[in-house]
Amino acid sequence: MRIHYFQHVPFEGLGCIEVWATDNHHTLSMTRFYLDEPVPQPEEIDWLVVMGGPMNIYEEAEYPWLEREKQFIREAIACGKLVLGICLGAQLIADVLGGRVTRNAHKEIGWYQVELTPDAQASALFDFLPQRFTALHWHGDTFALPQGALHVARSEACENQAFLYDGRVIGLQFHLEFTKKSMDAILHHCADELVQGTYVQTVDAMQVPEKTFLEMNRAMSRLLDRLASTMPGS
Repeated sequence: MRIHYFQHVPFEGLGCIEVWATDNHHTLSMTRFYLDEPVPQPEEIDWLVVMGGPMNIYEEAEYPWLEREKQFIREAIACGKLVLGICLGAQLIADVLGGRVTRNAHKEIGWYQVELTPDAQASALFDFLPQRFTALHWHGDTFALPQGALHVARSEACENQAFLYDGRVIGLQFHLEFTKKSMDAILHHCADELVQGTYVQTVDAMQVPEKTFLEMNRAMSRLLDRLASTMPGS
C-alpha cells in the first residue's frame, strides 16, 4: 500500500506508524510543509496520514500551505482514500468535512483517560480497545463532529476526541503514535505550552515507563491493521 503523510514540523513525525508501515512492507512518502514540499496527485497514493503540529487550522496567513493541504485532504476523501488524522490532522479533516474547529474549554496536555462511546465499542475498527484507556494529549483546540461522522471517543476535558467518517476516515485528537523519543522532542520544542491548567501536566508527571508507550503503540498498530483491512483487495 502507498502511504503518504503530511508533516507540519520536524519534531512531529510518524512515531510508531513508521515502524508499522515498514514491518508490513508498505511504501512511505511525505510532504514536509515546513520545507514547502509539493503534495502528490491523489491517484499516486492509497492512504493519507495527517500528523500534528503546534499551528492552528485557521492560521492560513502565517502558514499559507494550509490552503493546499486542506484541498488535498478534501480530494483524498472524495477519491475514496484511507485517511487518518492525528491531533492537528484530525482538526484539518473535521474542518474540510464541515466540522468547526474552535478553542477547547481546557488546554489538554499530558496523560489522560479516553472513553469510547457505545457506537465505537460496536464498531469493527475500534472494538478491540477497552472502554477506557490512557493516551497522550497535546492540544488547545477541538473540533465539532462533521455531519454523518460517528462519535468515537471523549475525555473529561474534551467531548470530541475521535470520529469515524464513511468507514475509512479517522480523526484522533489524542496521540497513540508517540514514542518516548517523540515525547522528548515535543517537550523540548513546545515546553512554553505547559501553562498552569486543570488538564496540563508538568514535565515530571509526563515521564512514564517505556511499557506505557509500548502498550499505546500496540493499540495504534492494531487500529492501523483494522483500517488497512478495509482497503479493497486487502
